[in-house]
Amino acid sequence: MEPGAEQSNTAPTAPHATRRPATRLGHVTTLTPAESAAAAVDLREQVYSAARRARAAAAELAVLTRQRKDEALHAMAGALRERCTEILSANAQDLARGRSAGLSDALLDRLTLTEGRVEDIAGGLRLVAGLPDPVGEVVRGGMLPNGLELRQVRVPLGVVGIVYEARPNVTVDAAGLTLKAGNAVLLRGSSSAERSNEALVAVLRDALSASGLPADAVQLLPCHDRASVQHLITARGLVDLVIPRGGAGLINAVVQGATVPTVETGVGNCHVYVDAAADQDMAERIVVNAKARRPSVCNAAETLLVHADLAGRFVPRIARALADAGVTIHADERFAGLAGIDVVAAEEADWDTEYLSLDIAAKVVDSLENAIAHIAEHGSGHTEAIVTDDVHAARRFTARVDAAAVMVNASTAFTDGGEFGMGAEIGISTQKLHARGPMGLPELTSTKWLVWGEGHVRPTS
Repeated sequence: MEPGAEQSNTAPTAPHATRRPATRLGHVTTLTPAESAAAAVDLREQVYSAARRARAAAAELAVLTRQRKDEALHAMAGALRERCTEILSANAQDLARGRSAGLSDALLDRLTLTEGRVEDIAGGLRLVAGLPDPVGEVVRGGMLPNGLELRQVRVPLGVVGIVYEARPNVTVDAAGLTLKAGNAVLLRGSSSAERSNEALVAVLRDALSASGLPADAVQLLPCHDRASVQHLITARGLVDLVIPRGGAGLINAVVQGATVPTVETGVGNCHVYVDAAADQDMAERIVVNAKARRPSVCNAAETLLVHADLAGRFVPRIARALADAGVTIHADERFAGLAGIDVVAAEEADWDTEYLSLDIAAKVVDSLENAIAHIAEHGSGHTEAIVTDDVHAARRFTARVDAAAVMVNASTAFTDGGEFGMGAEIGISTQKLHARGPMGLPELTSTKWLVWGEGHVRPTS
């Protein structure tokens, strides 16, 4: 099927042979093997058809001026505000289903939209519109001795797939950033956010059409069958990059099963290490903020390490402060013996847990080197922080700790595209190739070499 002008927010159903009714056993609908095979082919064609239309849209986006893209982003932001009631109504349906299904408080928080959050999401689009356009930026270049002129310039990636969980804000962030970078996006959200994502994508597509841009620059893929993810991540030649955002299970499944290039946005098992030379007032503010500000996000601290030389004074203080913030502490024996309050005995699994809740693992370490070793064994490569007034300790920590972001006397909560001045981020990469850390506009581009000559030919050897 060739890319067409379909404007639905999911790919159309491909033609197939007439199916006979499915057999019903009680309340369970069963399919015959032939029907199951037909359904699988149908879903694959939906994903591939969407990808073909996305490629056609991406070709148009690649040559747009910054003005056209920015006008569309402002139109999308305005439409979100104007249709906020419609969006919140759809979100309420997802929240009701999520509560009935027993979703955790952390997942419900990620799923929730409010008028203020919708305004923030729209503001993120306006912020992206105000950022420099990366397309066409000259990365490097010059004149060769033989007179050839070389320039390496940024160009769009093409079609970007995003696989994510229970985060409807990602729907808009991804659409805005990919559009600004000249890409089309295929969004595969979770079924828990189905109504919210449908409403958001409908608003964005309408705004694109009203701006004279292809609505197929933003498409929502089916979310009720995991096979749609597999079709997306193996659509080589149709999809140029896939970015997974979610828990460790989702990320591992995408990275390990993909034949399309992927960016690994890993889990956030982030640590705060309070050094022997730390200012205790500063350390308390940082630890509480890193853990309790918004525990359901990937830059929240999950483990606290305290140097033994400071532990006798600092552990009782931070234990009380965390408890006052509603945090449950999973402590090793040394920390528990100094806490002065009831704590939960830490198990080995706690050191590797991304709680995404008001829980934190806590441990007393004998040295800076012990803290670094603990992080090397249990960290996820996301964000690590040290609190210290010792410049030597800070330099040692930043040099030795292997993570996408390393903080000195600052909360882990600052690892965020907006806080880094990038606008709404597409994700936080914990891998080391192409992109690392918060991914903004430049990370959604590739490069090409432009070579200008005047009849140059290479001499024969």
